[in-house]
Amino acid sequence: MEYIKRGTSAFKHANLALFAGGFSTFAILWGTQPLLPEIAREFNVSPATSSLSQSSTTIALAISLLIAGSLSDVYGRKSVMTFSLLASSILAICTGFATGFHMLVFGRILQGITLAGLPAVAMAYLGEEIEAKSLGMAMGLYISGNSIGGMSGRIISGVLTDYFSWHIALMGIGFISLLSSIIFMTLLPKSVHFEPQSFKLTSLSGSLFSQFKVPGLTYLFTIGFLLMGGFVSLYNYIGFELIAPPYSLSQTVVGFIFIVYIVGTFSSTWMGMLADQYGKNKILPLSLIIMLAGVLTTLHPNLWVKIIGIAVFTYGFFAGHSIASSWVGRLALHDKAQASALYLSAYYVGSSVGGTVSGSFYHQWNWPGVVWMIVTLSVISIGISMRLGKREIVRST
Repeated sequence: MEYIKRGTSAFKHANLALFAGGFSTFAILWGTQPLLPEIAREFNVSPATSSLSQSSTTIALAISLLIAGSLSDVYGRKSVMTFSLLASSILAICTGFATGFHMLVFGRILQGITLAGLPAVAMAYLGEEIEAKSLGMAMGLYISGNSIGGMSGRIISGVLTDYFSWHIALMGIGFISLLSSIIFMTLLPKSVHFEPQSFKLTSLSGSLFSQFKVPGLTYLFTIGFLLMGGFVSLYNYIGFELIAPPYSLSQTVVGFIFIVYIVGTFSSTWMGMLADQYGKNKILPLSLIIMLAGVLTTLHPNLWVKIIGIAVFTYGFFAGHSIASSWVGRLALHDKAQASALYLSAYYVGSSVGGTVSGSFYHQWNWPGVVWMIVTLSVISIGISMRLGKREIVRST
């Protein structure tokens, strides 16, 4: 059977479906992030404690990703992704009824578990169904949906919280995600190259551990951990910085600052195409350097310069994530779903660890403390990406 090629109707349908699925998943995942100051105020908890409403979701997601990929090997890629989208949308609506902080965190943990189906399987689906020379663009378009979903979730929750309440905000995101899930179900082409397998726990653990023996994959898992640790640190605490004096911005205005996410939609696709053309070993370090330059720019006290810094940082992050994630699919010799799941698990563990630890940096040193933590993570990831690039050059010669 032929692979899906760029320019065909199947390619358009697959990308639109995964765009909608990514939108739904990441609108739900990040919908509470701009609400952390409001959650801290309403429940009288510290910024680091309020971040548990976000980090509890990502740690549950990180663990569930390791199982979701294997479930898709048994029940099929589309079935698992569809269940994930519908269940997480319904849970998002239900979480809006939470009346206490612990109830909110519990609901967010359940969302993290059900959200795992799409991100664990989408990259494996693309790797199986899309032709190799179109994969970079397809992966970029999928991650574009992720970035727009994350942006929209943050903006919607910020605006609805200002005008109504955070309860209404979470329910609104749930209903929008439910509509996106229906679009996904309708448009995504069935898997053609997928071959079902039986589920065995010993086989799962064996296939997961075997990925660490593949040259280069451990580097990419580490880069994913560092990338997301820095990214979530910035977006978790920039709201606290901008709501406080001298900026004193409203929740709605802070929510709209997340519109800079749109640059991630462009960068993941554009830089993914450049990586296909010039090589991932060159474009990945460049993306990480852009990310580093952006976070340093946010140290400037001028609000507009700070926002430009956030945009540059976001551009570099989504470019780096797009390239690293597609590189995982290319390096994995077998069990690509497990390789993708391990990358994303490391990615979201980085989110949970970085997002919580940086709260202590913010408490101790305010915004500069968060920035210098992100700088450290970025410099390490640049060094690892350059080492990986040299390894791949040697291997190809």
